[in-house]
Amino acid sequence: MQLTAPARRRTGIRDTDGMAVASFVLGLLGLLVLNVFLGPIAIVLASVALWRGTQRRGRAFLGLGLGVADLVVLVAFMQADSTISWSF
Repeated sequence: MQLTAPARRRTGIRDTDGMAVASFVLGLLGLLVLNVFLGPIAIVLASVALWRGTQRRGRAFLGLGLGVADLVVLVAFMQADSTISWSF
């Protein structure tokens, strides 16, 4: 006889939703500062969130796109300045 209802694990879904939001925020910040670090982190977080089945797929895809855009901006400024980083 079972007295309690079976526990449902919601932390996995919540974690993936948090990863999707974090990838979006880091990708957005990466366009302004530290794009060499924040771009790849945003790409990884978005990929893991999508792979785990997040409910916020749009936010994860935005984070993925912004992470890629961070790296594109970095490469463009590296080509223009012939340096590893860029500044305003």
